[in-house]
Amino acid sequence: MKRKLLVVDDEPQIRKQLKIGLEGHGYEVVTASHGVEAMTLTAQQPLDVIVLDISLGTPPDGLEVCRRIREWSKVPIIMLSVHDEEKTKVAALMAGADDYLTKPFGLEELHARIIAILRRVVMEPAANTRAEVRAGDLYIDLVNRQVLVQDEEIHLTPKEYELLRLLATHPGRVMTHRAILSAVWGPEYADMDHYVRVFVNQLRKKLRENPARNIRYILNEPGVGYRFVVEE
Repeated sequence: MKRKLLVVDDEPQIRKQLKIGLEGHGYEVVTASHGVEAMTLTAQQPLDVIVLDISLGTPPDGLEVCRRIREWSKVPIIMLSVHDEEKTKVAALMAGADDYLTKPFGLEELHARIIAILRRVVMEPAANTRAEVRAGDLYIDLVNRQVLVQDEEIHLTPKEYELLRLLATHPGRVMTHRAILSAVWGPEYADMDHYVRVFVNQLRKKLRENPARNIRYILNEPGVGYRFVVEE
């Protein structure tokens, strides 16, 4: 079976050259010209590697696309950029990229980096992309950051969404107060347990949890943290 790559670049000529060149090395190649298309394609199909330009013509840029994909997928990402500064490379790696390649580059070098990533990354294609979460009447679209309850869109604050995403992408796993605070607010908030309690209560109201009717998505683990459940 051919390895499938996604090439994301806003320059048509570069997309064409990379597609032809990588197909010549035996890969199946799909392309995207902007970030939204890249995230949609990643959500729709299992991919082995994404080759992503850091500077895209329309928002979101490559860094944001990388961060967004990392919220729900572990697919390896090679970032491309015309900038060779250390700070740009660091930003790409901190956003979740696995490798960084400066333009212009040779096709053989890109091919070698793809081979190296495929060699060292243990992939499970069937479970690699999880772009949505469904639990009862709750639906979370992780690509577009939409939350629906009974087919009605629920408007969450950025922190409410990040808290829900963190819990929902780790179903059945107990997330400690400290882990939640560090992931959503930052390490400096690790001792502020009341933040989590307040936001969980807000989320429960917006998600229309109803214990009397056995409608619960976020369970309290006393003294420890919280756990997201699909079925109780």
